[in-house]
Amino acid sequence: MSNNLSPREIVEKLNENIVGQTDAKRKVAIAMRNRYRRMRLDESLRAEVIPKNILMIGPTGVGKTEIARRMAKITGAPFTKVEATKYTEVGYVGRDVESMVRDLVEASVKLVKEHAVKTVEDEATKLANEKIVKLLAPGIFKKKTTTNPFEMLQNFGQEQEDIEEVDDTVRTKRKDVANDLEKGLLEEKDIEIEVAEEQSLGMMMPGMDNGMGDMLKNMMPKKKKKRTMKVKKAREYLKREQAELLIDSDNVNEEAIKLAESLGIIFIDEIDKIAMNNNNQAGVSREGVQRDILPIVEGSVVETKYGPVNTEHILFIGAGAFHVSKPSDLIPELQGRFPIRVELDKLSADDFIRILKEPKNSLLKQYEALLQTEEVTISYTDGAIEKLATYAYDVNSETDDIGARRLHTIMETLLEELLFEASGMAGTHVEITEQYVDSKLEKIKSDKNLSEFIL
Repeated sequence: MSNNLSPREIVEKLNENIVGQTDAKRKVAIAMRNRYRRMRLDESLRAEVIPKNILMIGPTGVGKTEIARRMAKITGAPFTKVEATKYTEVGYVGRDVESMVRDLVEASVKLVKEHAVKTVEDEATKLANEKIVKLLAPGIFKKKTTTNPFEMLQNFGQEQEDIEEVDDTVRTKRKDVANDLEKGLLEEKDIEIEVAEEQSLGMMMPGMDNGMGDMLKNMMPKKKKKRTMKVKKAREYLKREQAELLIDSDNVNEEAIKLAESLGIIFIDEIDKIAMNNNNQAGVSREGVQRDILPIVEGSVVETKYGPVNTEHILFIGAGAFHVSKPSDLIPELQGRFPIRVELDKLSADDFIRILKEPKNSLLKQYEALLQTEEVTISYTDGAIEKLATYAYDVNSETDDIGARRLHTIMETLLEELLFEASGMAGTHVEITEQYVDSKLEKIKSDKNLSEFIL
């Protein structure tokens, strides 16, 4: 992952997984490159350069979310997707708009922590193995006793760890266990370890914010429970535990906030649903949500459990179908904060063919891989792929247009019988032909009412 890729390199990487929509790819690529350019400016000018937020307009299933999500992954930027319809105006029960920033910071912390954990992975593995050796060759444990009244008062009510005594016999055994562990001879051996137990808050109050929930969780005492598992799996638990101790949480949180502020992307889906129009019965409430979102998009400071976050340089991408409403139905102040508009194209039958064939992990390849786990191989003729694309396009045209998502339901219906029987067909090869496609899908397509439910 890199945040200094050129716009052309970003588009090329997006092309590996997303078909078409060249205009949208170019604009998001330029937006990301401008953020890198801004970071190289003098500090006095850097503060003046704000991100040019993007409004994506197009029907569902044409790639709006996928473009933003893939772009964030390619550049290593923290990313969160929210739905505008989940928010309510201040004073009503529901999610408050500031929670989108807290969600972004959580994503940023996760990214930074993953990187920090990788830097201490070798040391954490070493410590985890040492702990496994001690568990497989334990010493003699004796109760810790003290006559110091101050120490007794300090430890009052706390569970005291026993003191482990190690003699020559235990040392010899540990040496042998360590050798076997290094050779990989103990990976399938059962071992009992203590793991942290997830704390449950039970029934939370309606509308309680994630930040409040996290704060309450942190106040609750940490509980551990004993679990028996294979050494191989236990090592992963212990490695994670040791890595948490090795990394500096304060530095991680500080770096995560900086990353979110400078490279964070918030994708606001269904923004058209909070736009106003003449037929909108809830216009006042939806305008209130827009006005609550406005200061965050303009730039404000939001308090999170990791510290205050300035949203001024976060990139916001709004998206919506805008079938009923128009971008001009948004309040003027919010419109002005999304200066870059891009209209995504409706998918054609040719686009469906490309979507089935071209992406690195296309839908056809996914089903091939799934069936190969049962030792069943499948192949598709060009005619079959064209037929699948035609069915997807026709059903979208005749019923609700759900874009590329239609291919998922088409493929599942096409291969339903094969997926059901595959476990008993090891060593079989099935060729998907044009006739095979027709036999599975023609009846459904011809029955319009049925297609609306199934496809």
